[in-house]
Amino acid sequence: MTATAGGSVPMIRAERVCKSFGALRVLAGVSLEVARGEVLCLIGPSGSGKSTFLRCINHLEQVDAGRLYVDGDLVGYRQKGDKLYELHPREAAKQRRDIGMVFQHFNLFPHRTALENIIEAPIQVKKVPKAKALERGRELLRRVGMADKADAYPAQLSGGQQQRVAIARALAMDPKLMLFDEPTSALDPELVGEVLTVMRELADSGMTMVVVTHEMGFAREVADQLVFMDGGVVVESGPPREVLAEPKQERTKVFLSRLL
Repeated sequence: MTATAGGSVPMIRAERVCKSFGALRVLAGVSLEVARGEVLCLIGPSGSGKSTFLRCINHLEQVDAGRLYVDGDLVGYRQKGDKLYELHPREAAKQRRDIGMVFQHFNLFPHRTALENIIEAPIQVKKVPKAKALERGRELLRRVGMADKADAYPAQLSGGQQQRVAIARALAMDPKLMLFDEPTSALDPELVGEVLTVMRELADSGMTMVVVTHEMGFAREVADQLVFMDGGVVVESGPPREVLAEPKQERTKVFLSRLL
């Protein structure tokens, strides 16, 4: 676990987070911190709880026990005394809009152009004037290398191009935190690099990021912290190069031996 620089409030603090779906316990007490401007990569086998943990961070899933804080605020709940009260859906949505999320599948509106996909949420949710949203949308398309595709519809774009539009769409809400749930796993291998390049540039700009990934090269080069999860718990964490080169836990060694 990385210490928070200068004693400031971490961007994410998870304290013994638990989550079950029926009898299946998916998270069994996850505790970790992510400092501002830090990139954390989550790795682990399918079913280890990585994506569920990501969804708990922005309250797409409710935690059953423990606490999750983003920028010092308790996610999805308000505490009074020793009791927790769930936020009204409107309050939870307001909290969520400060957290960008990019999914494995792009989820773009098929009937809207790339630019229209990007400006929809700022206009509808944040009430940004259309002219300002359009200007910002074109700026973001340039940032992700898609300036010439503003008027293209999703069906006219490759998977890598659609994912770059999805990243621009998340950035259009000016989030303080970006979550990526295996953003390259649905892409053809030759398209992975263009998405990872955008993510590298985003990390270099100082964006706090949590990335669920199987791209070990990206994790080694870009992440500040690498967390290996299995069975709903954090098995091992530390600087990526150390964890990947000399894992301390046997379970980590077995997992990495199948990937590297």
